[in-house]
Amino acid sequence: MSERQDKVAGLVREHAAAFIQRESNGTSLISVTRATVSPDLKQGTIYITCLPTSSEESALNFFKRKRSELRDFLKDRMTQRSIPFIDIEIDVGEKHRQKIDDLLREDIH
Repeated sequence: MSERQDKVAGLVREHAAAFIQRESNGTSLISVTRATVSPDLKQGTIYITCLPTSSEESALNFFKRKRSELRDFLKDRMTQRSIPFIDIEIDVGEKHRQKIDDLLREDIH
């Protein structure tokens, strides 16, 4: 990613985390792990994790329904002329990392 993409992705991640914290009902812990944006800065993806994992699907569906509100939230807080259209996904890379950590802990004990 270019420096500009990194900067925009960082801002999207930061503001999306604030939005999710504001909109979350508090029954599960939802974290924004990373964000990416396309080279033309028109599309972006926010990756989240959710604890407990049984709440992942409902949290993902809830925030997918809130995408337009999230975009408005980003418009109010970011200075870019064009704000990326956002998609939200579960961060499976983070889930795999946690699984590997659990397996390594089992081997040690």
